[in-house]
Amino acid sequence: MIIDVHGHYTTAPKALEDWRNKQIAGIKDPASMPKVADLKISDDELRETIETNQLAKMKERGSDITIFSPRASFMAHHIGDFNVSSTWAAICNELCYRVAQLFPDHFVPAAMLPQSPGVDPATCIPELVKCVEQYGNVGINLNPDPSGGHWTSPPLSDKAWYPIYEKMVEYDIPAMIHVSTSCNSCFHTTGAHYLNADTTAFMQCLTSDLFKDFPTLKFLIPHGGGAVPYHWGRFRGLAQELKKPLLTEHLLNNIFFDTCVYHQPGIDLLTKVIPVRNILFASEMIGAVRGIDPETGHYFDDTKRYVQATANLNDQERYMVYEGNARRVFKRLDDQLTAKGL
Repeated sequence: MIIDVHGHYTTAPKALEDWRNKQIAGIKDPASMPKVADLKISDDELRETIETNQLAKMKERGSDITIFSPRASFMAHHIGDFNVSSTWAAICNELCYRVAQLFPDHFVPAAMLPQSPGVDPATCIPELVKCVEQYGNVGINLNPDPSGGHWTSPPLSDKAWYPIYEKMVEYDIPAMIHVSTSCNSCFHTTGAHYLNADTTAFMQCLTSDLFKDFPTLKFLIPHGGGAVPYHWGRFRGLAQELKKPLLTEHLLNNIFFDTCVYHQPGIDLLTKVIPVRNILFASEMIGAVRGIDPETGHYFDDTKRYVQATANLNDQERYMVYEGNARRVFKRLDDQLTAKGL
């Protein structure tokens, strides 16, 4: 079974974006703020956007299940206040749940949280609880920088985040560390901000003792871990200077990386440097990089090709990357699959 742990609803019906634009306009003009009931998207519309996009590519490329969360750039936690983010998160999470209900053999939902700059992360817990208990979500996306590229929030090791971690541990769900749109022109959203955040999150964990407080907490750092695998020696050396344990003991029981790395040398490096048990298959298809690589003639985000081609994995190790590790990290996904006899 090929489980893609990193999918976003990037192809949602245009009505969603139109409603969002009205919501943003309503921040300055409350009289024009749209109601949730104003957004009407039929099941047929949802089916069309999935069948002609994500599901079609899954079938073409040979993947079976996608963990599906709202579009990352649409989270835009820096816009408005907590009430704006809360309403927006609820709408987007419900749409992903509906997709999973329409295509239960192929999509499993993960939730965005209604984060907002300067607001206590604990305010996100009601939405988290609803998504896990009512929607069957198997994970969450956690934005370490709700300010959108200005990094005004405390590091992930700060106790302000602990209420969310306590719920994650209680439910045994991982968090994908994923920022949203950058509103800082110094940082391109997908080319810089995302990768910077992946690297920054890893370093915040390295310099802390977070996992002593939460030994079963699990973070998935996407996009291959940003700069982490490429600079593994630097991080090992920094941990040593900081008198931390070896990274295999200090972080790798809790931190995992995905395969959203869009060329063969990148996957070769990832699978050579990072232990196989810490790598989960993912593509983020129809996401940041949607074009065809002129050097190969295949889509950049067709990551299964790279995993298949690397000489660093044997068949058992590929099974771990494709399925075994996802079922271990996303325990609720494993429970759902086991209940189906899979």
